[in-house]
Parts: sequence; structure tokens; C-alpha cells
Amino acid sequence: MDFRFTDEQQMWHETVHAFMEREVGLEYIRKHDEAREFPDEAYQKIADRGWLGLLIPEKHGGLEADPVMYAIFCEAIAKYSLDFAAAIMTSMFTATNIAFHGTDEQREKYLPGFMEGKIKFSISITEPNAGSDAAGLRTRAVQDGDSWIINGNKVFCSGAHLPGTVIAVMARTAEDKHTGLSMILVPNTTEGVDVRKLDTIVRRSLGTTEIFFTDARVPVENIIGQPGDGWRVVGSHLEWERLSLAATYVGNARTALDDTIRYTKDRTQFGRPLSSFQVLKHRMAEDECEVEAARLMVYSAATKLARGEKALKEVSMAKVFAAKTAFRVATNGMQALGGYATLPEYDMERYFREAKHGMVGGGTNEIQHSIIAKQMGL
Repeated sequence: MDFRFTDEQQMWHETVHAFMEREVGLEYIRKHDEAREFPDEAYQKIADRGWLGLLIPEKHGGLEADPVMYAIFCEAIAKYSLDFAAAIMTSMFTATNIAFHGTDEQREKYLPGFMEGKIKFSISITEPNAGSDAAGLRTRAVQDGDSWIINGNKVFCSGAHLPGTVIAVMARTAEDKHTGLSMILVPNTTEGVDVRKLDTIVRRSLGTTEIFFTDARVPVENIIGQPGDGWRVVGSHLEWERLSLAATYVGNARTALDDTIRYTKDRTQFGRPLSSFQVLKHRMAEDECEVEAARLMVYSAATKLARGEKALKEVSMAKVFAAKTAFRVATNGMQALGGYATLPEYDMERYFREAKHGMVGGGTNEIQHSIIAKQMGL
């Protein structure tokens, strides 16, 4: 089995990494993380290159990249921050719901503006009493003539507060737990939509929110697919989301480990570099093994998706393993850097914070284990 990138894939890998190093950079990431500001300039640079359209079919104006090319992109844009990557990817994989399940009118209305960077998307599923049990949500949408009227409460909806954002809201339109769910597009400027940014230790640039819907009214044509299609629509969304998240954990873990190696080579204690001490040397060697294993799992899952096969088990395996790897590497980095690890300018505390969130966001490790077990017939 040949694990090498093709020439096209290698060129794409080098292009995106060079973009991150030259057009974005660590100082930019630190600044926006500390200020809790969305990376507008970098986001627009990505839009100007056409990269927001990576997952959009060519017939709708996108690049129609395959899952391997998308994984390469996600791995690269996360090298300095998982939050920065989420700020780009959240709109990208939410837009696929419109591209693949929306009407022609919805695609014409939203996709060109999205690919130009003028429209952003956020997806809202989680509620205070419906997290891992996502289908247990209570937010309701009732049809009233030519409108949907939405009432309910959502939480941890990343990016919903940003200007020009359209929220893909999962709401209950019938009583059945799964087939009673529908996905409805709700601009965040809609009357009756109250979006409140949360002061979390992660998602500091992208931002995550709590949303209150009080008789929020949107046109009936804002539904994606038919009433009751929401659970089916989000199923394909989650495969892309979990692949992208797993790839970002690998990209960020690689940087965290490289930073640890560099620091331990430069830092001298007891007359010799920290990297010469066996306890640190072996710990970093083990981290290297896990980062490489996680990376292979990501590209194995991406390759299966690229063949047009279902990869629910594989993306869940890649996500849970890569998330644990990123957290382990960042934790070991915190230990190796000691007091310096707590300073923002050393970046490790950001890697650590964001990696911990990776074990929860996009489906907890426990939920991934349940999905894997089900696919095993257990």
C-alpha cells in the first residue's frame, strides 16, 4: 500500500501550509485568540482564493475537492489553532447541507455569497437538555401559513453571532424522535432571535453562543429538504465534520510536539539540554508514534470517503483517537515547558485548552465509542 501523497496532493499540502505560515502566522493567531476576535482578514483571504468552496460541487461554483484534499486543508489550517480552523470549517461543512440537500433557489441565494466570504453559516443542534442525545431536542417549529414560527433554546452554537450569519437550526416539526426533526435556515438578524456569546475558555476567536427563539418567523421555503428530513441531512454533515475535526487535531498535535521538541533542545538544566533526559525523550517518542498513527487513521477514513463508501466508523475512530492524541501531546508539552507553558506567547496553553475541547466538541469521545461499537455489531 502506497501512503505517499500524489503530486497534486503534495502541492496542495505545501500551498496551504505556506499560506498559514506567510499569510496568517502565529502572531495573528495569538492576537485574535487573546482579543476574542474573529479572524476576518484571514477568512477573507481564504475566500478570495476560492477555498471556501472546497466542498461545493463545481456545478454550483465550487471546487468539489475530494475528502483527501479537504483533510489536507483542515490539517494545515489548524497548525496554530484548532479554534482558527473551526472559524473556517464551520461555515464550510454547514454549507454542504444547502449544496447537497437544498433547493435550487436556496443554492442560488446563499452559496455565491458564502464563497465570496459575505455570508457565514452556523449549525445549531445542541440544547441545554439535548447534547449527546441530539435527537432529544425540544426547540419547535410550527408552520403558520407561508412561515415557520420557531420557539426554543439552543446552546454552544459556534459563530451564530457573527455578522451575515445564517443559522441552520435543527427544530422539532413532529413528535417522532428522529423523523420529527427538520433543518431550517434562520438569519441571525431575524426578529425573535436572541444570540448571546458565551465566555468560554475555547472558541475565543470563532465564539460560541446561546440562542433564544421567541416566535421567530422565517419563510416556509427556508426548510432544507422536506419536513422530517433533518436527521437524515445532518447524518452526512457529521461525517464531513468529524473527518475535518480529526484532521485538525492531527495538524495541531504536530505543531505542539514540534514546539516541545524545539523547547527541550534549547532549554538547558543540570548542564545539558532537556531533550537528553530519557523521561522526556521517550515521552516525545511515544507522542510521535501517536501523531503518526492518528494521521494515518485520518487519511484512511478520507480515502474511504473519496471512494464513495460510507465511513461512519472510520471517521469516528479517527476523531476519538486524534482528539486523545492532541490532548496527550499538549499535556506533555505543558509538562515539558513548565512555567513557560502558561504564557500565551509560548502557545502551548492554547494547544492544551483547545485540545481538551476536542474531546467534547463535534461529538464526545464517549459518543464516538458508542458509534464505533454499533458499527462493530455490538
